[in-house]
Amino acid sequence: MAMISLDSLMGDSGPNYPEQVAAPYRKELVDAGFEQMMSAADVDKVLEGHLGKTILVVLNSVCGCSARVSRPGALLSFFNHVVPDVKATLFAGMEKEAVVHFRDKYLNGITPSSPNVILLKDGKLLLHLQRYQIESTDAGTIADALIEAYNQHCTRKTTDEERNELREYFKQVYQLDPLATQE
Repeated sequence: MAMISLDSLMGDSGPNYPEQVAAPYRKELVDAGFEQMMSAADVDKVLEGHLGKTILVVLNSVCGCSARVSRPGALLSFFNHVVPDVKATLFAGMEKEAVVHFRDKYLNGITPSSPNVILLKDGKLLLHLQRYQIESTDAGTIADALIEAYNQHCTRKTTDEERNELREYFKQVYQLDPLATQE
């Protein structure tokens, strides 16, 4: 029987997935304006470099059962008129050093899982949607939870131009208009 080391499953010695597997899921957020955190230094730069600002972090994943709704849910939330100041992402199973550092520093004591959607301000956790909460719902419900947190904690106002750009992005990526009324 083959033996699998714990380090090969949980370690930070290299990516779990080939980049070509993660690339489309990474692109989904980066193309929508999310800043990538590829190293521990990037995590600190983004999360400590925006004092007084709200930061949405999507801990991305290839998991089909929950990541397939976490990314569009996070994006849908940006149709709200009040949004976080900063959007950032890192990829579980890929940027292991960055993910371990992020979890140790900002999710200490919380069982690791992915995907996660997190709203922070000055290192303080304002909202944390974990995998078990994400996999049992849909993108609209995730967006609603984020919007509720944005309305409580955020002050950055979006523009009509930003919402129109996001609408066009949705049409291109998901082949649907998220603002179309249903008949």
